[in-house]
Amino acid sequence: MQPVKEKIILGIDPGTTIMGYGVLRISGVHPELIAMGIIDLRKFADHYLKLRHIHARVLSIIESYLPDEVAIEAPFFGKNVQSMLKLGRAQGVAMAVALSRDIPITEYAPLKIKMAITGNGQATKAQVADMLQRMLHIASADMPRFMDATDGLAAAYCHFLQMGRPATEKGYSSWKDYVAKNQPHKLNDVKSK
Repeated sequence: MQPVKEKIILGIDPGTTIMGYGVLRISGVHPELIAMGIIDLRKFADHYLKLRHIHARVLSIIESYLPDEVAIEAPFFGKNVQSMLKLGRAQGVAMAVALSRDIPITEYAPLKIKMAITGNGQATKAQVADMLQRMLHIASADMPRFMDATDGLAAAYCHFLQMGRPATEKGYSSWKDYVAKNQPHKLNDVKSK
C-alpha cells in the first residue's frame, strides 16, 4: 500500500429504513475514525420523503467532513423486487449527492467488504463491528446502537485497504463516467440461453 498524505473517506451502507455511514481519515497508511452514525428514515412513511431526507443528510455529511472519496456498499440481490428498487433509489440518491460534488465513488459488494474486514465473506454484522472496534481502537461506549453505522464504516475501511491496489470494483469519477460504465446492453448484445 502506498502512503497517502491525508485522505478522508466516507463509507455508506444504503438503506431505506436506516442508512449507515462512517468517516475515516487516512494519514500515511494509518486509518483513524472521525465519525460514524445513521440516517434514521423510520419516521417517513412516504418513500419520496425518505429520498429527500437522504439527499439532505448525505449533503450535510459531505459538507461537514469534506471527503475525498466515497465508498458505498452495492445492493445485494434479494427476492423482493420492490425492496430492491427502493434500496437502489436510496443508493442512487447518495451517489448523486457525491457526484454533484465531484467526489469519486467506488462500490463494493457486501461479500467483498466482509472479506476485507474479517477474512470471511459470510461474517455477521456483529463480527464486522467487533473487528472494526479492534482495528480502529474504538471504545465499547462509543460503539453505535445500530450496526448500519459500522456497516458504513466497513465500506470506508474496505476502501482504505484497497488503496494503492488495482481497482476491481466499479468506481465513478463523474456523472459522465457513471453513465459510461452503466450503459444498458443493446438487444443484439444479449445472448439467449
